[in-house]
Amino acid sequence: MKYKAYSEYKDSGIEWVGGVPSEWQVKPLFGVAATESVKNGDGAEANVLSLSYGNIIKRDVEDNFGLLPESFNTYQLVKPGEIVLRLTDLQNDKRSLRVGQAKENGIITSAYLKLIAKRNQLNDSFLYRLLHSYDTTKVFYGMGGGLRQSMKFEEMRRLPVLVPSLAEQEKIANFLDHETAKIDTLIEKQQQLIQLLKEKRQAVISHAVTKGLDPDVPMRNSGVEWLGEVPEHWVIAQLKFNTLEMQTGPFGSQLHAEDYIDDGIPLVNPAHMANGKIVPDSSVSVDRETWQRLKRYQLFEGDLIFARRGELGRCAIVTAEQQGWLCGTGSLKAKLNDRLIPEYSYLLISSEGVISELSLESKGSTMENLNTETLGRIRIPVPPLTEQRLVLAYVNEIASKFSNLIEKANSAIELMNERRTALISAAVTGKIDVRNWQPPKTNTSEAA
Repeated sequence: MKYKAYSEYKDSGIEWVGGVPSEWQVKPLFGVAATESVKNGDGAEANVLSLSYGNIIKRDVEDNFGLLPESFNTYQLVKPGEIVLRLTDLQNDKRSLRVGQAKENGIITSAYLKLIAKRNQLNDSFLYRLLHSYDTTKVFYGMGGGLRQSMKFEEMRRLPVLVPSLAEQEKIANFLDHETAKIDTLIEKQQQLIQLLKEKRQAVISHAVTKGLDPDVPMRNSGVEWLGEVPEHWVIAQLKFNTLEMQTGPFGSQLHAEDYIDDGIPLVNPAHMANGKIVPDSSVSVDRETWQRLKRYQLFEGDLIFARRGELGRCAIVTAEQQGWLCGTGSLKAKLNDRLIPEYSYLLISSEGVISELSLESKGSTMENLNTETLGRIRIPVPPLTEQRLVLAYVNEIASKFSNLIEKANSAIELMNERRTALISAAVTGKIDVRNWQPPKTNTSEAA
């Protein structure tokens, strides 16, 4: 759809806005909105909300129990329409979307600033959209101060706000609600497509590594519930019979937080494993003296390193460049024998079947915990090396095709987000005239 501009413009006097429709006004924020913080003193309101990526959503109190306060009495009450801003890390935060609008009654941390539009001056939704546009165009990045580049209402009270007529504000807000909802629906469909592609990719890979590539090969029952049938000539064996060594990382008094230095020899903990690769943290490393003391935990090319806690099945393959790095406290390492290719083993161990079995076998009442005994008991298929290589070649080809499709879907989402941002900015700054816009009429006969 092509949108028209207004017939006349004037200079807004705002560098990041430029010209605005000639009848629009520019007022300081304190003239059109006020801040308010009403505490949940009696604890009566229990609907805990959170600002996440520009949306105010329900916070999962049960899953985040250890990260939340004992009492929510100091949280502030919010009502539908009220605007919430997170005004910290204004320059360092790589993500914008620090402005949200409440859709329901609830409470939110007092670390956020709550704004209420003055009824005779500003429409809530228009103010939200305008501040959202300021946010996405990084207007707030140059504001604030202190170590965390934070800002209070007193420091932004003179922020210039564009003020069309109330009727026009409402029309702009309704227009954006309708148009952004359409874009959000398209984005959601692309996100669903990405999820389906990932699931399909995983299913194809899992089938290849557990059933092989020949659909006509004779099969037999593996005797392993999660595995089902496998090619008749494949060996089924516990992982410990296909390793030369399995060892947990240092624990207790062997390694303390004060032993860590910056830019030393890396330790590999669960947080440093992603998609089969090791992604080190330069601040989690040790000096040569500490390494010498802990060198029995060093990693070698081709080793597999596993997360011992939390996300079972998370593991990575040690490359030649990472040889000599150390297995971290939360990790476990395994050196494979020559019957298993590391990349093939990784695909098996990170599959849903093995993860489920590890979860059943794992120790620990509050958190799943992996040890060498548990891991060693896991039974896996061991095809001939020639077949492992063929499966890996096939998986790499398939993964590449799925990755291309996922990349195209992500690119489509990025373009739609850019269009969404541009449309909001154009409408709230008067670059397009939507005064004559009307919501499409619903076809009642179709709805029935």
